[in-house]
Amino acid sequence: MSVAGLKKQFHKATQKVSEKVGGAEGTKLDEDFLEMEKKVDVTTRAVMDIMTKTTEYLQPNPATRAKMSMMSSMSKIRGGDKGPGYTQTEAVLAESMQKFGRELSEESSFGLALIDVGEAMRELAEVKDALDMEVKQNFIDPLQNLHDKDLKEIQHHLKKLEGRRLDFDYKKKRQGKLTEDDMKQALEKFDDSKEIAEQSMFNILESDIEQVSQLSALVQAQVNYHRQAAEILQQLSSKLEDRIRETSCKPRREYVPKPRTSVDFSENHNGSIGLSGPSRSPGEAVIELNLCSARVHVLNNPFFDPFQLRWTSLAVGRCMISTLKTRVSWPSRKETSSP
Repeated sequence: MSVAGLKKQFHKATQKVSEKVGGAEGTKLDEDFLEMEKKVDVTTRAVMDIMTKTTEYLQPNPATRAKMSMMSSMSKIRGGDKGPGYTQTEAVLAESMQKFGRELSEESSFGLALIDVGEAMRELAEVKDALDMEVKQNFIDPLQNLHDKDLKEIQHHLKKLEGRRLDFDYKKKRQGKLTEDDMKQALEKFDDSKEIAEQSMFNILESDIEQVSQLSALVQAQVNYHRQAAEILQQLSSKLEDRIRETSCKPRREYVPKPRTSVDFSENHNGSIGLSGPSRSPGEAVIELNLCSARVHVLNNPFFDPFQLRWTSLAVGRCMISTLKTRVSWPSRKETSSP
């Protein structure tokens, strides 16, 4: 910056301090200009806030949005394409339903219904992706363009106007030390900047029909989304009703309990203990074992020798009654009569 430029900046700063601290009055702008400036400021804040809230409406998960933003920034740094798109919640639910539906197999009515609903949720996710793209293209991008170009240009003109007003007011206080040409030049620059800024604000406020059209595009995109979503859900509802009728017509199977298996503690040739059915052969004794009272009753033969049992495992600390079987070698009459 040249010396003249630095000097001019110093004069502007001096005038601004005198107005803020000293209470000096600057050149007043007309009410129409101030009203337009106020409306433009509201429009600028509205555009920024609506773009942010629309993105949150379409993509409600803040963690996913942050992840997408980071991945998109990394892709831009590396010079690659944009990162992956937003993962719709309908797609996550569809993946879970279809996964467990396939695991339950086709014999399960619940599994088949899960597959049907999962497929419908997948279609809803695709429709939601189309809504996101349409809203971004026809609503968010035009608002972003409005903010980055027209509104930003107005802010530039207003900032330039404020600088020239400060310069004019500074020179106006020093009329005796400045030439008439300097005063006229400062006034002309101020008027030119005011006219340019005023024209820019007028144009943006008078062309708000464009913003109305963009809002209409947002609403129309949602109408299309909800219409397609309603069609998908209506078809799904009919399919589930048919599946309910089909399942209700199937004959109901009755539960048939299998015969219980008893434990055979007789020792085989290899020393193992096997399982036997409910029938008993000669030479077997039946024991009723009550673990709650720790009583053992021999129910069949008084010559039963309990030391021939081969215990495998017992459930300790739990009340249970089980029937145990063992094969026993009965003593002969001579053995029993001998002293």
